[in-house]
Amino acid sequence: MQQLLSHPAVQSSVVPLFGALAVGALLIRTRLAGLGIVAGFMATVYLVGNFALEPLTATRRLVLVAASAALIGAALDVTLKPSRTTSAGLAAIFAAASIWVFWNALVQRPIAGAVAAGGASAAFLAWLVATSQLLRGDPLRAGAAGLGLGLGVGTAAILGASALLGQYGLALGAACGGFLLLVLLTGKPGIAGTAVTLTLAVICGLVGVAAVLLAELAWWSLALLGLAPLAAYLPFPGKRGAWFSALFASAYVFIVAAAACVLAYLATRP
Repeated sequence: MQQLLSHPAVQSSVVPLFGALAVGALLIRTRLAGLGIVAGFMATVYLVGNFALEPLTATRRLVLVAASAALIGAALDVTLKPSRTTSAGLAAIFAAASIWVFWNALVQRPIAGAVAAGGASAAFLAWLVATSQLLRGDPLRAGAAGLGLGLGVGTAAILGASALLGQYGLALGAACGGFLLLVLLTGKPGIAGTAVTLTLAVICGLVGVAAVLLAELAWWSLALLGLAPLAAYLPFPGKRGAWFSALFASAYVFIVAAAACVLAYLATRP
């Protein structure tokens, strides 16, 4: 069993998928079933061996911010009604958090380069957090967005020469896939919320930015991935059942993710 759990493919697919399913099923009668996503992601972090605070590297700061996003999202789901002010506040908070996550990498650059990279990172996080909030009322679209965006970011990170970040992205995609499957199997339409959308936006955003700043992913590939939440928000062709709706939403996001991965691949060619 230990040998099986040490395999990267199992760590970044099977474990987060079933982790999200198990925790989500336990919380299915509450408004917090989306916490299964961060539970699945954290299971992968634990198995990878990066579940520590010292030394506080960028990837470990990423994990701390991801956990904070899930807790903040869950707290908002049970206390406040969604609003534009809330979305703007969350975007600003996690844009600033991205600077803290990558501070050590930014200060090693010339001042102009650090300001440009930090500003681009913060803008990307703010955009992803804000646009993902459009999906918090629709668990099918939210789950599909997380599935496609996570797989896209993970694959792009691997193409950008970072296996660890690739595992993080793929794990988030698998966990969102588990959440989406839970929604489809239980027929619970009201279990999405800020806990889901904020978690997937923050993790995918930070993993993508890390792949640019710490590895070799191209910025334009990451920018294209930023369109994933809007792709999931596109209308469906006519009235469809839940399974067809999930299929269409996933297909929209996969098209964007595939295009971004193609750009990432082309950027690695001589």
